[in-house]
Amino acid sequence: MSATTTALAFTSTPNSPKLTHFFTRNTNLIVFNSTLLPTCRISSSLKLQSLDHFFFRVPHQHGSLRRPSKPFSSPVMEWQDCTVKMEVDVPASVAYKCYSDREAIPRWMPFISSVKILEDKPDLSEWSLKYKAFGRDIEYSWLARNMQPIPNQKIHWRSMEGLSNRGAVRFFPKGPSSCFIELTVSYEVPQLLVPVASALQPFLESLLRRGLERFATFVKTY
Repeated sequence: MSATTTALAFTSTPNSPKLTHFFTRNTNLIVFNSTLLPTCRISSSLKLQSLDHFFFRVPHQHGSLRRPSKPFSSPVMEWQDCTVKMEVDVPASVAYKCYSDREAIPRWMPFISSVKILEDKPDLSEWSLKYKAFGRDIEYSWLARNMQPIPNQKIHWRSMEGLSNRGAVRFFPKGPSSCFIELTVSYEVPQLLVPVASALQPFLESLLRRGLERFATFVKTY
């Protein structure tokens, strides 16, 4: 399209709705009278360099509505939440300290293959996930930031790059020698797994539950 662009202005008969479509910069202005076979007149008054500067005006009971043009955007991906709870036979302080050891998590969480804390930024860690499920070899990685914890009560994080996810682990004392752990993980369903999204949530919940069962054994030797 050349730099000179045509703008259209439509007017209607008294019994039909009004619609005006015009550009705000230099262009050839074409005005239509909205009959079945419209006539037009052309005037040279404005010029337009881009189609990004137009709007529609549609009549409304209390005035006209201004609708700026918007670029096309892809649909929002689906997010899922998984929460599992378990009682562990150690004090909350011990469970908290053990779970805070991020690099030890692959020893008990079945689908986490590695966690590496960045030496110069200890609140950041690189995670890798490897697991075979739904007839696929699933592999993902991400960079996570540990948010400010609440000692002996809460650990939470969010991904900064890679697989989009966030979550929290909460510790609730039950007595002097036991506690409840509540683990919540939220994640954006990867494109590869969209066809099995309905089965993904219960599947991951079972993996998280299995991980906490293994943690309950692991923490006693920590």
